[in-house]
Amino acid sequence: MRIPAALFPMILALAACSGAAPQRGDTPPHETPMRVATYNTSLFSDEAGGLIRQLEGDDAHARKIAAVLQKVRPDLVLLNEFDYDPAHRAADLFQQRYLDVAQPGGGEPLRYPYRYLAPVNTGVPSGLDLDRNGSVGAQGRERGNDAWGYGLHPGQYGMLVLSRFPINEASVRTFQLLRWSTLPGAANPVDPTTRQPFYTDHVWTQLRMSSKSHWDVPVRTPGGTVHFLVSHPTPPVFDGPENRNGLRNADEIRLWREYLTPGDAPWLCDDQGRCGGLPADARFVIAGDLNNDPADGDGQHEAIVELLEHPRVLRMATPRSEGGEETALAYAAKGMQRRGAPAHVTGDFGRRNGALRLDYVLPSTGLTPVGSGVFWPKKSDPDAAIADGSDHHLVWVDLTL
Repeated sequence: MRIPAALFPMILALAACSGAAPQRGDTPPHETPMRVATYNTSLFSDEAGGLIRQLEGDDAHARKIAAVLQKVRPDLVLLNEFDYDPAHRAADLFQQRYLDVAQPGGGEPLRYPYRYLAPVNTGVPSGLDLDRNGSVGAQGRERGNDAWGYGLHPGQYGMLVLSRFPINEASVRTFQLLRWSTLPGAANPVDPTTRQPFYTDHVWTQLRMSSKSHWDVPVRTPGGTVHFLVSHPTPPVFDGPENRNGLRNADEIRLWREYLTPGDAPWLCDDQGRCGGLPADARFVIAGDLNNDPADGDGQHEAIVELLEHPRVLRMATPRSEGGEETALAYAAKGMQRRGAPAHVTGDFGRRNGALRLDYVLPSTGLTPVGSGVFWPKKSDPDAAIADGSDHHLVWVDLTL
């Protein structure tokens, strides 16, 4: 996918600050910048209740994730790939047994008095043959392919928002049930062999837009309300020549652009029946593993570039890290050439995909960034011992309101 040459200065712009995160106190005074972060934690299980059982033990993976959070100490953070359970037992355990306990390599215990979590589409049976293999549901991957969002049980790869500031739960908006076909310009993927739509009309008119969910979580910060706009679009792979996941990823990202754009949007109705986008005077931060690099890897790159270029999204230096740069340059030395800046990558996805920038914290205009980074130390740094809990790395931005 070609990217206009005029956009490359924005894509390749280097951040002015280090990716290392300084230690912070637990109760920042009002004049202290608010640290906002996103972190794909890989805290999921292929079995229902598996994450709960994992956290009930002494889980080394969870301890590393908690250690990173204690080291960086964000005031507001989205955790992607944190399995949802209706009783919120996994979230309780992670707070009580991991964040509330000083972890090796981390910092002091870290208490989040507020959180938000809700059902997601992953693993929820659709009752439809979404992968067109001639059966509905079945077992294993085939069952996951026929869920509203790929998953082996309801709640797998869920989302969890943790906050030091109160959350206005009565005003939260969720878009779990919004149908893909309602998005203006949404196109049913086409099978290039038959040149026919991949989904039948019966399926297309029911298919949900969000592979997990899209949430607007209003947070009452000392400087006023900030809308935390969080999501985790599907990876643009694991499909066929019809590119159904690539197209869905692009439209999941585009949903935020539509939400921010002024004007009537009677189609944009949340799960509570409220319609329309975000008020023009609202301040926000978009966060999540958006599974789309502006220049490299799979996916429709213009989707993320156009979000970065949206008039309401602040232009700022790109968060960076020394460890990401080290890893990306190592892949380049082996022949994996990339167009994006090595220091901007946020995860290492192995020999096939290399290092990519997939995780974002995007403030709105009206907010002032005073620091940013990716928690990805170099291999020689002692902090590297806690940074390998996930193939993604925590991205943070410090903001004054």
